[in-house]
Amino acid sequence: MVNTRVTGRRDRRLTPEDLAALRDSLHEQRLFREEQVRQLTAEPPRTDPDPRASAARTEVRTEPAASARMVLADVEAALRRLAEGRYGHCHLCRRPIDRAHLMIVPQARYCARCRQVREVAR
Repeated sequence: MVNTRVTGRRDRRLTPEDLAALRDSLHEQRLFREEQVRQLTAEPPRTDPDPRASAARTEVRTEPAASARMVLADVEAALRRLAEGRYGHCHLCRRPIDRAHLMIVPQARYCARCRQVREVAR
């Protein structure tokens, strides 16, 4: 839920309004991911007597739950950076992360250049 007025700007600096919109977006994402993790890790009702079927269902939900937990951890880390005044700077080079990218991925930790370097290194 990023305000469209905010995303229309072209400069890279984050205004107080940008930060408020990003904080709101991160809070919404945290609530969504917490609920997603709860649903994916909840024990299903025991209606199937076949233990293999139950194990298969658990296995199918394990990977999405792990992914949701990772995104939740990224969102929570971004909220901590916001609270500490360190939000919006690359973890590697410490330069500002482009505000347009933060508006799309508010939990981003890397600038475009460092993100590309990390992708190539994989």
